[in-house]
Amino acid sequence: MAQEEKIFADGFVFKRSENAPDFVVGRISIKVDDAVAFIQQHVKNGWVNLGVKQARSGNYYMELDTFEATSKATTTTKPTKKVEEEDDMPF
Repeated sequence: MAQEEKIFADGFVFKRSENAPDFVVGRISIKVDDAVAFIQQHVKNGWVNLGVKQARSGNYYMELDTFEATSKATTTTKPTKKVEEEDDMPF
């Protein structure tokens, strides 16, 4: 299976500060014009999902999350038990 090309989230920057308190994960900066254009291009059902990733260099980046769950069939069949009739009773 070929790996899909990464789609970097234009207009979004995530920064982690090592000097921040433990409860602070990081900060997201949004360049409005770039972010709005990116969102309009990638919106699905009113949502755009982004993942925060860490590059080998240690820098963080935001990437479009393209995962789409596959829907299961709405009808399910239960396995049926096969009942065998026996003509000969042992007692």
